[in-house]
Amino acid sequence: MQVPEQAAEGPAARELGNFLERRREQIAQRWADLPLFCTVFTVSRDEAVEACKVVMDALREVASSGRLENVAACGFDSVREQLGRMAASRARRGISPARIGNEAAELLRGEDLPDHEAREALLALTVLMGTLRLVIMETTVLAGDELIARQRRQLLEVATPVISLWEGVVAVPLIGTLDSARSQVVMESLLQAVVERRARHAILDITGVPAVDSLVAHHLMQTVAAVRLTGAECIVSGIRPAIAQTIVHLGIDLSPVLTRGSLADALEYALARQGIEVSRRAAGATPR
Repeated sequence: MQVPEQAAEGPAARELGNFLERRREQIAQRWADLPLFCTVFTVSRDEAVEACKVVMDALREVASSGRLENVAACGFDSVREQLGRMAASRARRGISPARIGNEAAELLRGEDLPDHEAREALLALTVLMGTLRLVIMETTVLAGDELIARQRRQLLEVATPVISLWEGVVAVPLIGTLDSARSQVVMESLLQAVVERRARHAILDITGVPAVDSLVAHHLMQTVAAVRLTGAECIVSGIRPAIAQTIVHLGIDLSPVLTRGSLADALEYALARQGIEVSRRAAGATPR
C-alpha cells in the first residue's frame, strides 16, 4: 500500500484515536511482552501492562487532538516520566537511544487498521509513531545525561574524602585539578563533616594539587570562610614553593587564610590549639 506524502489530519487522526481506544487492552497485553517493557518491569507483568496503557492513552490523546507531529503535544506530558524510567533502565543495560527509538517504532507495526480511510489512517499512524520515537530518543538522551552527571558527582565525592585525623580534627587531602564542580563538593563534604563530627579544626591539604590559579584560590577562600561560619577553624596546608610563587605573582592575597607547610604541621597546630602536646618517645622507652 502506498502512503500519501502529506500528513494526515482531521478525520484520519480522529479515526486512529478511536482505533487505539478500542484496541487499548489488546495492544497493552501484547506490548507487555516486548523488550521495551518486559525488560524494565520484571517484578509483575500487570505492572508492565499498566505502563503500556499509560503510553496507549497518551498516543490516543495526541491522535485525537490531531497534533501528530508535535513532540510537545500535551498528550506526551503524561508519558514522559514513564518513558524516562524505561529509557534510563534500558540505557543502564547498554541499549543506545537509537535502538530504543527503533523498538518504539515497532510497537504498532502489524496492527490491523480500520478499513475506513485506511490510507490516511496508516499515514496518521506512521506520523504518530515517528513522533513517539523522537520523544523516546529525547527522553533517553536526557536520562543518560542525568545518569552521567550523577555518576560524575559520585566520583567526585569518592575522590574527595573527608577523614578524621583526631577527635575534633578533620581533613580533606586534595589530589588533582580543583575546578568549580569539585570545589563545591569539597565545601559541602567538609561542612557536613564538621557539623556531624563536631570538629573544631578542618584541614585542607593541597599537596596533591598540581597548580593553583586565581579561580582555585577563590574556591579555597570560600571554603575557609564557610568553615569559619560553622564555628570551626580552617587550615590550608601543603602549599609547595612553586605554588607559593604563583600565588604571589598573581597578586592573590591569602593573608586571611591560616596556612601550614604540611599536613603534619597543620595537625600539630590543631592539636596544640586543643591543648594536646605531641612529643617523641625517648629511645628504648616502651609504650604504656
